[in-house]
Amino acid sequence: MTETLWYAGRGTGVVSLVLLTIVVALGIGARSGRTAFGLPRFAVNMLHRNAALLALVLLAGHVGSLYFDPYAQLRLVDVVLPFTGAYRPFWLGLGTLGFDLILALVASSLLRHRLGARSWRIVHWLAYLCWPVALMHGLQTGSDGDSWWLRTVLALCAALVLAAVAWRLSSPFTQFPARVTRRVRALQETR
Repeated sequence: MTETLWYAGRGTGVVSLVLLTIVVALGIGARSGRTAFGLPRFAVNMLHRNAALLALVLLAGHVGSLYFDPYAQLRLVDVVLPFTGAYRPFWLGLGTLGFDLILALVASSLLRHRLGARSWRIVHWLAYLCWPVALMHGLQTGSDGDSWWLRTVLALCAALVLAAVAWRLSSPFTQFPARVTRRVRALQETR
């Protein structure tokens, strides 16, 4: 049973990070005001939301399986308070910090209608901090940090997020597509 928990903890952690990478890229794509990745904007938003929920479920599985694994020896305080763990406290603490940031993102999303768009967006910017924290945790914690397959997965995740951020910072990102301009012109002409 211990081995099963260990493999479940590793697998859910890696898949959760891949999904979080997709969530960050889709979040950036949804913000552009145009179709992203060949999908309509509503589809990008739905994929973003559903991938985030699945990532959250897998993250809970990651934390839960390692909490109950006697080899990992996580305490409840290690799951909640960063940098208190006995094993690689800094790198484990990054995972705890990432988990706490994700909980803040989830809470703000659940309370979005009460927070207002501006407050929600400010809290939602934590995703830009959460993702690299989770990536570094995945690279430096656990037994697979030196494996070629994990380094390849993490490099692909980093490449996707860096490409999305580069697109976000580019000037074409803020330019509205022609279809939006046509709609605005049509509305102005009818007035």
